[in-house]
Amino acid sequence: MNFFKISGYFIIASVLFMACESDYYPKPTGYNRIDLPNHQYEALPDSFPFSFEYSVHAKILPDSSYIRERYWFALFYPEFVAEIHITYKPLHNNRDSLRTNIDDAYKLTTKHQIKASSIQETIMVTPNGKKVSLAELKGDVPSQFQFYTTDSTTHFLRGALYFRTATENDSLAPVIEYVKKDIIHSLNTLEWN
Repeated sequence: MNFFKISGYFIIASVLFMACESDYYPKPTGYNRIDLPNHQYEALPDSFPFSFEYSVHAKILPDSSYIRERYWFALFYPEFVAEIHITYKPLHNNRDSLRTNIDDAYKLTTKHQIKASSIQETIMVTPNGKKVSLAELKGDVPSQFQFYTTDSTTHFLRGALYFRTATENDSLAPVIEYVKKDIIHSLNTLEWN
């Protein structure tokens, strides 16, 4: 009986001794691997009252909302499950229509204030002299980047970036930056028809 007791203690001691010898190193937090393709662009079809170059990695999808209008569409990135919603409004030289559309653009951006940690608004001037109002939203928001531009008399164009995914925005940061570069390229090549 004494032999079994001693061998039991020996087994327990050796297991504890072996467990204490190995070093434990915590593993770093993992992130999704996101392979970003090279930026390449093609011209928007000429059936719109405006033209610009958009990413060849995006598909043009018709707007599916119940309030859609003729020139509303989405640039859908299937690889990222991201969409840039584009809305266009003709102004018909109506100052009230211009003010209404600008107010609507600000209202749609400020709806995200509840979840946004910051909203940074800037004015960009394109190479051909168009002024674009850009809004970059930080935090756990559904739309991370929005913009609008107008010629003040005839055209008003607005866009917003959305992701159809539950992935956190900090993990999506490289994709947000990638699509943001595509948006800026589109705005820099924008022409009114």
